[in-house]
Amino acid sequence: MAKYTRLEVVQMMQKTGMVPLFYHSDPEIGKKVLKACYDGGARLMEFTARGDFAFEVFSELNKYALKELPEMIMGVGSITDGSAASLYLQMGANFVVTPSLREDIAIICNRRKVLWLPGCGSLTEINKAEELGCELIKLFPGDIYGPEFVKAIKGPQPWTSIMPTGGVSTDETNLRAWFDAGVTCVGMGSKLISKDVLDQKDFEGLQKKVSETIKLIEKIRKEK
Repeated sequence: MAKYTRLEVVQMMQKTGMVPLFYHSDPEIGKKVLKACYDGGARLMEFTARGDFAFEVFSELNKYALKELPEMIMGVGSITDGSAASLYLQMGANFVVTPSLREDIAIICNRRKVLWLPGCGSLTEINKAEELGCELIKLFPGDIYGPEFVKAIKGPQPWTSIMPTGGVSTDETNLRAWFDAGVTCVGMGSKLISKDVLDQKDFEGLQKKVSETIKLIEKIRKEK
């Protein structure tokens, strides 16, 4: 069962402005990634469930977070059907992220009052997701649509909350473009938790980068 309500999760996304995301098959490495991100100031983590037995890794990581990282909000990404969503909800996922708009996942998450973020790429999909109760849209893949797409959507629909994933980096110019366009937060994967970080086990460097990125987002928001 989720520890946090959907509103608590959305509020934390708004507060920190960033959702790190990663996948690794080794839960021990995953724990070190979680700890580094947590110590760097992140309070959310999207575990992208893309590998065999990923549910077992997520279960271990969520138990670790509940015990050792009391404010960490664990969610799951790359969920493509309702049965997978149900499985991760049983393991305590606090939010569910999908690459596309799936009504079956919306129904399952709404029934449990758990936040779900559907991947959308058109105004029609965004409208449909919001009619199904979506609080926050995942713009995916972000590098294809770009900040101008967000700006265009926010014109007629200023109430729409958007989180781009893909095409988001720790570079100030990149982040400024997204937040100036009006995003609520950004999802950051390999540009933050890179393959080199994982291969070299540079968790101290990861902690520093997370901290710097959160501070940069805060600075950009204040200057808007």
